[in-house]
Amino acid sequence: MKKGIIFDMDGTLWDSAENVAVSWNLVLKESGLIQKELTKTDIQGVMGKTMDVIGDLLFGELDKETRTQLMDVCCKRENDYLREHGGELYEGVEEVFGRLRERGYHLLIVSNCQAGYIEAFLDYYKLWDYIDDTLCYGDNLRGKGENIRIAAERNGLDAAVYVGDIQGDYDASTQAGVGFLHAAYGFGTIRQEVPAIGSLMELAEYDVDACMRRMGPSGV
Repeated sequence: MKKGIIFDMDGTLWDSAENVAVSWNLVLKESGLIQKELTKTDIQGVMGKTMDVIGDLLFGELDKETRTQLMDVCCKRENDYLREHGGELYEGVEEVFGRLRERGYHLLIVSNCQAGYIEAFLDYYKLWDYIDDTLCYGDNLRGKGENIRIAAERNGLDAAVYVGDIQGDYDASTQAGVGFLHAAYGFGTIRQEVPAIGSLMELAEYDVDACMRRMGPSGV
């Protein structure tokens, strides 16, 4: 049976909020469109949401067309900046990836981020060899639940679990018909009672199979 572990990004594998804020503030200063300086807390507060929603929340005073154009520039600068500077990587990412691969799991990343964001992460930390596939909102403008399902199907997974840190991650895993494991060290809490890990390193020896759901025509 082909089993997969599908990872969220922010609050699960790393915290890039500080450097995202730095890169976006450079754009805001250059554009002159808005007098605002974003903080790490501002960025953490919107992580996990799709880029259009983030634009609405952070730049709602701008008209939609201007907001969309500004977000496009911010996201491009962000990708370039993170590819050069990285973020705050959670302890043990490469070790955990390696040990999970040794245990026979296929590893994927699915996020609500813009296109190029996951690639910047994998480029900076040189983690490409561990990851079978990636998919994000920016690739196809589809939500996380649908993209988890797409990624699982195109990789031929028979069973899968999504590892994420916020309620939206749990909701997306339910929509996709995969299991869920809460990264409780991340940015959010889960209303439902779910299995959880207190650090990424715990995942290396965790009984992941107990969290998995078998894939089928309806995702169960």
